[in-house]
Amino acid sequence: MFRTALRNVLAHKARLLMTVLAVMLGVAFVSGTLVFTNTLSNALQNSSAKGFDQVDVAVTAESREDTSDRIAETPALTEALRERSAKVPGAASAIGVVTGFTALADKDGKLVGGGFQSQGGNYWGDKDPRYPLTQGSAPHGADQVAIDAKTAERTGYQVGDTLRLSVDGPVLAPRISGIFTTDDGNVAAGGSLALFDTATAQKLFGEPGQYHEIDVKAAAGTSQTALEAALKAALPRDEVNTVTGRELADTQARLISSSMSGLKQGLLVFAGIALFVGTFIIANTFTMLVAQRTKELALLRAVGASRRQVTRSVLVEAFVVGAVAGVTGLVAGIGIGAGLRALMGTLGATVPDGPLVVSPGTVAAALAVGVVITMLAAWLPGRRAAKIPPVAAMSSVHAKATTKSLVLRNTLGALFSAAGVATVLYATTMDGSDGQAPMGIGAVLLIIGVFILTPLLSRPLIAGTAPVLRVFGVSGRLARQNSVRNPRRTAATASALMIGLTLITGMTVMAGSLQKSIDRMAASAIRADYVVSMANGNELSPDVEKTLKSTEGVTDTSPLRNAPARIDDTTEYLTGVDGSAIGKLTDLPVDDGTFAVGGAKVVVDEETAKLHGWKAGSDFTASYEDGARQRLTVAGVYEANELIRGILLDTSALAPHQKDPTDMQVMVKTSGGASDATKDRLEKALGSNPAIKVQSKKDLSDSIAQMFTLMLNMLYGLLAMAVIVAVLGVINTLAMSVFERSQEIGMLRAIGLDRRAVKRMVRLESLVISLFGGVLGIGLGVFFGWAAGELVGTRMATYELVLPWDRMAVFLLMAAGVGVLAALWPARRAARLNMLAAIKSE
Repeated sequence: MFRTALRNVLAHKARLLMTVLAVMLGVAFVSGTLVFTNTLSNALQNSSAKGFDQVDVAVTAESREDTSDRIAETPALTEALRERSAKVPGAASAIGVVTGFTALADKDGKLVGGGFQSQGGNYWGDKDPRYPLTQGSAPHGADQVAIDAKTAERTGYQVGDTLRLSVDGPVLAPRISGIFTTDDGNVAAGGSLALFDTATAQKLFGEPGQYHEIDVKAAAGTSQTALEAALKAALPRDEVNTVTGRELADTQARLISSSMSGLKQGLLVFAGIALFVGTFIIANTFTMLVAQRTKELALLRAVGASRRQVTRSVLVEAFVVGAVAGVTGLVAGIGIGAGLRALMGTLGATVPDGPLVVSPGTVAAALAVGVVITMLAAWLPGRRAAKIPPVAAMSSVHAKATTKSLVLRNTLGALFSAAGVATVLYATTMDGSDGQAPMGIGAVLLIIGVFILTPLLSRPLIAGTAPVLRVFGVSGRLARQNSVRNPRRTAATASALMIGLTLITGMTVMAGSLQKSIDRMAASAIRADYVVSMANGNELSPDVEKTLKSTEGVTDTSPLRNAPARIDDTTEYLTGVDGSAIGKLTDLPVDDGTFAVGGAKVVVDEETAKLHGWKAGSDFTASYEDGARQRLTVAGVYEANELIRGILLDTSALAPHQKDPTDMQVMVKTSGGASDATKDRLEKALGSNPAIKVQSKKDLSDSIAQMFTLMLNMLYGLLAMAVIVAVLGVINTLAMSVFERSQEIGMLRAIGLDRRAVKRMVRLESLVISLFGGVLGIGLGVFFGWAAGELVGTRMATYELVLPWDRMAVFLLMAAGVGVLAALWPARRAARLNMLAAIKSE
C-alpha cells in the first residue's frame, strides 16, 4: 500500500501541484514571519546589550506607591549620592546620567528620525567612555551640543554647524562641538542622540544637580554582583534601587522579545488564515482524486486491502505532499524574511546589523505545519475512500451523498449559523470590551455554519444568474449546470474566497465608519481652529501657550495640562484648562448642571461622575502632588469623547501645586478661522519648530484617515496571501473538473460545440463560483462590520455605520477577476482536448 501511495503521488503530480503551492504559500508565510522576527529581535538584542557594556551596576530612584491622601514623590539622585557611589569599595567610577526627548531638525528643517526615537542626554566631562568622540570636542555650555555619527552621516552636519533642536517646545540653536559613536539601540534603529554638558542637560531634562540614573563601573577584579552588594550596603535602601548591567541587558532583551512577540503573533494570524483557506483546496483535491480513483480503490478492497490500509494510503500521499510543501515553503520563507528586512531599510526603518537567524524551531515549525495541515485536511477524503465498497470496482459508480447525510449537514449548518448569529447579536448588547470575546466566538460559529450550508445556498444563488447566463447560449446553460452539479465541491471552492473577502469587507466597513465618526467628533466637540502638540506626543512647555496667546490674530487659547491627584483613595488625573476660554474652544454636551470652570468649580465626564457618585453640586477633596488639599465643587457633568474626558479645572487652581507644569496640547482660536496663512503665522511664531504640530480640525481628521488607510493597506497586503491561495483553489478545482469531464467535453465537441464555446463554458463556470463566494464574503463582512460597530458605539457617541458601496463593488469585481484569471489555464486545456481520445477515456 505504501508503494501504491507513492505511485499515485507521482502519477498525479500535476494535479497535486496547486495543492503543494497552496500549502507552500502558507508555510512560507509562517517561516518568513519567524525568520524575520527572530532576525530583528536578535539584532536589536545584540545592539542593546552593547549599550550596557559601560554599566556594571545602575542606581535608580526607588519608586513609591501613592498613599490614601497623597501622591508619592520620587527620591532625587543627587551629586552627593553619585560621589558616595564612586567611593564604594570595588567601584572604579560613577557617571551621572540625564536623559530626555530631543527633536533634531535636518538642514531642510524636517524632523530627524520621526521624533519617537530622538533622544537627548549628557556628555560626562571631557571624555565620556560611553561615547567615544570621532571628531571635535566635548560640549561645554548651553550653546554647544554633540551628535551621534549616524545622524551626522544622514543629515550632513559637521563640527561647527549650527543645529536647530527642541526639547519641550522652544527652539534652541546650539553649535555642534563634536561627533561621537555609540551602541545605543535607538540610534541603531534609526533614531538620533544629542548630548549636552551635564549642567545644561539637567536644566533641560530635570533639575539642577539631579540625575535620572547613576552608572557605576567596577574596578578590575570586582564582579557586578559584588559591586551591587557593596552599593546596597552603602546607599539608603528606601531611596534607591540597584541593578547589574547584565540584568539590565536581560530585561531589555525580554522587552524586545515581548514587543517582537506582538508583531509575530499578528503576522502568524494572517498566515493561519492563509493556511485555513488552503485546507479547503487540500480537502477538495483529495476528494476529487478519491472520486476519480473509485474503481482503483474498490479493486484494492476486492483483493484484500482493509479500510484502514486505504485510509493510510491516502494519508501517505498527503504526507508526501505536505513534506514537499514544507521544505519548499521553508526555503521561500527564508527568502521572505531576508526580503522583509531589506524592505524595512528601503522604507527608512534602520535595522541594526546582524546575521539572518534560521532557528531549529523555525525549521521544525515549517515542516510540522506543512505535514500536519495537509494530513488533517486529507483525513476526511481518506476516510470516505475507505468506505468505497468492493462492488464499485465492477460498476465504477461514484458514491453520492445520501439524503440522510444531506439532511444532517444542513441541520448542523443551520444550528451553527443560528448559534453564531444569536451570539453576535447578544454581544452587540454588551458594553465595549466585554462583548469582544462573545463576538469573536459568534463570528467563528457563523462562518463555520455558513460554510456547512454553502452547498444548500449554492443552488438558489447560482440559479439567480440564469437570466444573465442565457445570453451566452449553450455555454452559459452548461456553465450554470456544471456549477451546481457537485454542490460540495462548489461550496469548498467558493468558501476559500469567501473567508478572505469577509475579513477584507468587515475591516473596510469598520475603518470607514470610524473615520466618519471621528470627523463628526472633531467637528462637533472642538470649536478651536487649531490644536498644537508635540510630534511624538510628549509634553509641551507652558511657554508655547504664552507665545501663541500673544500671536497676532489669536483670540483664545487653553492648555490641556494633566496632573495626578488622590480622590476617594484612588489616583485620578486632573486636566488643567483656561476656565475663561475652554467654553469657546469646545462644545461638550452637558447632561447635568452648567459648563463652568474656574476657582474651585470643575466639570467632570459622565463615567467619572458615575464612578464616584457625583452630580452637579457635589463636593469632593483633591490631594495634589505637593501634598496640599483642596475642596472642589462639581459645576456640571458632560459627555466625554475620545478627545476630551476626565475632570477639568482651571490652571490657576492647579499650577501652584505642580513642581514642573507641562501641557499635553494647546487649543487655539483665531479671528480669521483656519487658513493656510493663519497656520503659517502660528508655525513661524513657534520658530518653525519641526517637533511641534499645528493641526486644524481637517488636519486632525486627515492624519487619522492616513493612519486608517495605512492600516487597511497593510491588512489588505497580509490578506492578499489568502486571496492568492483561493485563486489556486479555483484553478485546481477547474483543472481537475476538466480532467474528470474529459469524456463529456469530447462528446460536446463531437456534436458541434467549438473550442471557443468550450473555453467560454469553463470561464463562465469559474466566474459564477467566484461571484458566489464574493457575494457570501461581502454579505458576512458587512454583518460583522455592523456588529463590531455596535460595540464601538457604546464607547463613541458619534459612531455611525458607513457602508463603502464603491469599495464593495470593487471587491465584487475583484472576485469576478479571480474567476476569469483562474479559468485561463483550465479553459485552454479543455479546449485543446482531442475529442476522440477524450471520448475513449474512462
